Amino acid sequence: MSPKKRSTQPLFDGEPPTEPSRAELERLSHEIRRHDQLYYVEGRTEIDDAAYDALFRRLLEIERAHPEWVVPSSPTQRVGAPIPDGSGFARVEHEVPMLSIDSLFTEDEVRDFEKGIVRFLKLESGAGLDWALEPKFDGVSASLVYVDGLLVRGATRGDGSVGEDITNNLRTVRNIPLALDGRQRPVPRLLEVRGEVLIHRDKLAEFNRLRVSEGLAPLANPRNATAGALRRNDPKEVARYPLEFHSWSVVRVQLDEASGEPAFQSHREMLDALRQWGLPDSGYGEVVRGLDGALDYHRRFEAKRFELPFDVDGVVAKLDNLELRERLGRTSRAHRWQYAHKFAPVEAQTTLRAIEVQVGAGGRLTPRAHLDPVEVAGVTVQHTTLHNADHVASLGLSIGDRVYIHRAGDVIPQVIGVAQQAQGAAPTDWEDRVPETLRDASGAVRPGVAWRWREVFAMPATCPACGNPSAPEGKYWFCTNGLACPPQLVGRVEIAMSRAAFEIEGLGPKLIAQLVERGLLRSPADVFHLKPDDLLELERWAEKSVQNLMDQIAARRQVPLARFLVALAIPEVGPATARLLAAHFGTLENVRTAGTDELLAVDGIGTEVARRITAWFQDAAGAALVERFLAGGVELVAQGSPAGQALAGRTFVLTGTLEGLSRAEAKRRIEDLGGRVSSDVSARTDYLVAGASPGSKLKRAKELGVTILDEAGLRALAEETGMSKDA
Repeated sequence: MSPKKRSTQPLFDGEPPTEPSRAELERLSHEIRRHDQLYYVEGRTEIDDAAYDALFRRLLEIERAHPEWVVPSSPTQRVGAPIPDGSGFARVEHEVPMLSIDSLFTEDEVRDFEKGIVRFLKLESGAGLDWALEPKFDGVSASLVYVDGLLVRGATRGDGSVGEDITNNLRTVRNIPLALDGRQRPVPRLLEVRGEVLIHRDKLAEFNRLRVSEGLAPLANPRNATAGALRRNDPKEVARYPLEFHSWSVVRVQLDEASGEPAFQSHREMLDALRQWGLPDSGYGEVVRGLDGALDYHRRFEAKRFELPFDVDGVVAKLDNLELRERLGRTSRAHRWQYAHKFAPVEAQTTLRAIEVQVGAGGRLTPRAHLDPVEVAGVTVQHTTLHNADHVASLGLSIGDRVYIHRAGDVIPQVIGVAQQAQGAAPTDWEDRVPETLRDASGAVRPGVAWRWREVFAMPATCPACGNPSAPEGKYWFCTNGLACPPQLVGRVEIAMSRAAFEIEGLGPKLIAQLVERGLLRSPADVFHLKPDDLLELERWAEKSVQNLMDQIAARRQVPLARFLVALAIPEVGPATARLLAAHFGTLENVRTAGTDELLAVDGIGTEVARRITAWFQDAAGAALVERFLAGGVELVAQGSPAGQALAGRTFVLTGTLEGLSRAEAKRRIEDLGGRVSSDVSARTDYLVAGASPGSKLKRAKELGVTILDEAGLRALAEETGMSKDA
């Protein structure tokens, strides 16, 4: 992989010599290493890909002509020979053990840790202590040894005393220098540096896309991908992985023989030296005075842990003063001068109690795990989706297993594997502990629930909600009973009443379910046929609440075409596709009579979506639903022109907390005027709407020169384009 996006400059001071020389080889090696340092460590470039590749090719030509000139530190020597199958990696003993770090979980534990240091050093307080802080990477620790500036060994942590020699694999990591840079600081005779090998999340996503295109399975997470890569036998395969190294410590350093002075006085000086020698760190390190500063660093990084490009599970705090570290020493397993203040866990273990099958608005049958409650990343998890039967089978789940639960960022918690399979006979109270929500009125476990000890899940042959036969379609199973299946009816009404459709907030899920149960709703369109007297007979409904709902229904009978299309819940037609259809066809009649070829002419509509749209409108049930809406007084209104599409072609990103609008409201108003709301800032972003606590998106927008609006600015833009407050 060669560096990207470099600006072109001449490759040579003059014409390259026709006959190679040692001087040219050394100059080329130095130049390539310099560009690698700029790109992989400093994140900037001076030449483009073609220029870099030309330098590299010329170096290869010289080395092939004169193999006796090749040295281990040459940029061409990053990939070594593979290890023969079955031989494994050589074991190496660490000269300085790679000890553990004491893990602390609360601020009180951190303060107790500091008190122990203060007592040991006989200080009045810890107020004057400087702490060096950095994220605690969730990667793979490694040790690098340089002799006379050349990388001679790279090893895993192993058991702390003995690791494995993975030198050839680590040589493929592009930001690890094969030779130290001595231009700013003399290269030591011996240097052992330790750090973390990891993969950025976005780079793993890109790598997974490549793997899938090659017919390979995607890798589960960055840490597992990193560990798996470093244990591969062939360095050429390791070189394909987007690995990088971040240094966090020097454990051995020898300068010239004449020097009797310590190499460094502090941790910050140590890291400065590593950077000068070409060894990168994360860039997130800070040195603070006093423990309050350390705790504040922890709070800040825990709040933005999922905004960081790599996985972290805490903060490592080390005394900055190396002389104080020497005085404190270590125990048999850990140093007394550092601690790891962990974040709330994103992974935990719990017991799989049952799997039920839920029925979605479109009839899809989805298995759902019921778990013994467990806290993951600050959230108590009891349920999580299992997607489909194939996914359950791929995890190898059976009821009663201990399973791993993972949650990162705002992602819904997921079961990611089996920690321990259920074995032996069932616990005596197993049946009694089936969740009550899975039982019917008589106390029996409902149909479509797998709950027996060591039972292997299978998709039921009939819909668990209505008893209609289920049928497979691709990797999913469906109930084909449509609106006659109660969960499908409830789900379809929820879609129709949502903010993206009619936006009738007085009808939430519980009230919809109540109306369905009483037979007052047999389709989403029946909402517009409700009568006050029918509602007054229901439990918890009074005249005021009934009148409020009837007023909302009356106010929402006029609806733009795009919102009406969302309300119909046509498969694959969400808000974005509905806006495309409305903008292209203009009227409902044009949409419902459009053929597949006409639909495919709409930019953004694919073959499968076009097929589903035509099939839906040709089906008698779809036609009946449309007519039922219209019979209830629903009237399709023009979006407004030209103001109706005044933001067409403009892309917005929302960040932070808006005071007068929710994210959903701001998104809806922008989209109603034809604008597009994206989740990430890029060069194609036109506006960033920033509320309170905007986070990293604001910094990125400023770097790219994106126009930044506050809430008032968004409202001003709304007024200019005709987007009223009540739009």
